[in-house]
Order: sequence, then C-alpha cells, then structure tokens
Amino acid sequence: MAADNFVDYVKIYCRSGKGGAGSAHLRREKYLPKGGPDGGDGGKGGDIVMQGNKQLWTLLHLRYTRHVMADNGEPGGAQRSTGASGKDVVIEVPLGTIARNADTGEIMGEITEDKQKVVLLKGGRGGLGNDHFKSATNQTPRYAQPGEEGVEANIIFELKILADVGLVGFPNAGKSTLLSVVSAARPEIADYPFTTIRPNLGMVAYRDHQSFVMADIPGIIEGAHEGKGLGLRFLRHIERNSVLLFMVPADAKDIKKEYEVLLNELKQYNQELLDKERILAITKSDLLDEELKAEIKKELPDVPYIFISSVAQTGLTQLKDMLWRALNS
Repeated sequence: MAADNFVDYVKIYCRSGKGGAGSAHLRREKYLPKGGPDGGDGGKGGDIVMQGNKQLWTLLHLRYTRHVMADNGEPGGAQRSTGASGKDVVIEVPLGTIARNADTGEIMGEITEDKQKVVLLKGGRGGLGNDHFKSATNQTPRYAQPGEEGVEANIIFELKILADVGLVGFPNAGKSTLLSVVSAARPEIADYPFTTIRPNLGMVAYRDHQSFVMADIPGIIEGAHEGKGLGLRFLRHIERNSVLLFMVPADAKDIKKEYEVLLNELKQYNQELLDKERILAITKSDLLDEELKAEIKKELPDVPYIFISSVAQTGLTQLKDMLWRALNS
C-alpha cells in the first residue's frame, strides 16, 4: 500500500432518517360513508450503521465523504398500511476502527471483527396512525402522531492498527529496516528522522507455516503524549498491539535512558499500555564486539532483550522466537 493512500482519521457529518408520519385516514367506501379510523403507522427512519470489512486496511475511501444521511420513513396509508422504512446507510470500515462523537468525545462504537455492525445513529420511530387512538368516547379520531426526528452528529472515525507486534522507538532506530527484512513490506527507508510518517504492516513468516503481523509505528519523540511530532496520531496505533518491541540503536548514548523515555511516553498516553508484553531489541549490533556487548548488558533495564542487526541479519531468528513466545504466553 502506498504511504499516501493510508488514511487513519476522517470526520463526517451524519444524520439518521426521520420517522414517517402516522395517517389520520378515515375509512370511506361506497356502502360505508362513515367508517372508522384506519390510518396506518409511519415507517421508521433509516439508521447510520458502521460495519467491519476485513478487506479494507485504511479509511481512504471515506477521505472525501463529508455528509452521510439516511432516508426518511414513508408516511402511513389507508387500511392500516404501514409506511416503508427508510433505507439504512452502512459505512464500511477496516477492523480496528473506532467511531467517536466529535463534540462530546464519547466513543460510539468500535469494530474488531469482519461483518460486525454497530448502529451509530438510530433512525426516528414512525408516528402512530389514528387507528391507535380510537376509544369508546372518541370513535373517529382525526389526528395521528408525527414521525420522530432523526439524530445528527459529527462523527470521527479513527483507525487503530490491529497487529500482533508493534515496533516502538525514536526516529531512525531501524524499525522500517527490520520490517523490510523480516517481511515482504517495503516501507520507505532513509538516513534522516521521520522517514516513516504512516504505519506500515508486514506479515512475518515463522516456523511450520505460521505467521504474525508486525506494525512499524512512526518514530516517537519525547513529548509525543502531548502531541509533539504528531505523537497522538502515532501512539493510538500502539493500543491494539499485543506485544511491544522497543528498539534502541547500539550507538545510543544511554540505551536504558532511551528505553525509559519511550516507556514514559506510553505511560503518559495510556497507563494500560504498560500491561503489554515488552521486549527490547538493541539494533545495529553488528557494530559491537562481545566485550562491548558485555558492558552494555550491565546497564540494560529489567526487560527481555536481544542484540540484532537487520543489515547483517543477525539475531533475527532468535528475535522471532522471542516474539512468538510472548504472543502465545
């Protein structure tokens, strides 16, 4: 998927349909000039529905959608006939999408399974026809209920990548390079910060024809939880990853401190992220000899770690083993 085609945030004005009015019709036939009420009920207004589609990976198809409005219900008719219901509008989204009310911030629903449906805005109920209002003292009511109004809201659709392993690190930590080596993904790679500005997904082949999904999350910087460097746009994708692979290059001034800064950004954004399985990969380790590795090990944080080099392709099989065990623990 081209990076320019990845859209993970859209805002759409939505309105459900209004219910049809009930009928105040009185039965009038050739031999029954003064029949009773026989007005039917109005039809229900259409709903706004969000539905999961596993074939979609992005919200690109909604990029230029500004308004979504469901049909109104039809009014009731004679002979107690109910008006037709308004047609629902189904908005298809990728798995991992959350719908949020733009004005209140309330989460209206989330999609995690294919074909799963969530009604975001219910259509208005149809009004009752005059047949419902007849009584012993009022045998020919000449009134009926109007249809219920539809509901309107500005809705934000946010995609949070569903992946098994999320790569967490500062810009230029080697995340994109690792993804390109262990999967068929081809993210943009260059020797400058923020090469990756959108998440990339790759399917990592494992033993016995098994596999897992890895997500290259754009680099985090200190203060990302406050929105620096588009941090909030990046951090939300980490929420859906089962295992977090922290990546710090071997030439970093202080590996433990960099890890702790990254961990703090996640903590400040969402405390629950600390409950996820974590592994630390020291990248670009082809620069190190055994003596240097031994020195670095003394200063590492208390978390499972591994030395790897994506360029030299060392430690990658052991890394996959560690990730697989973490995913299945």
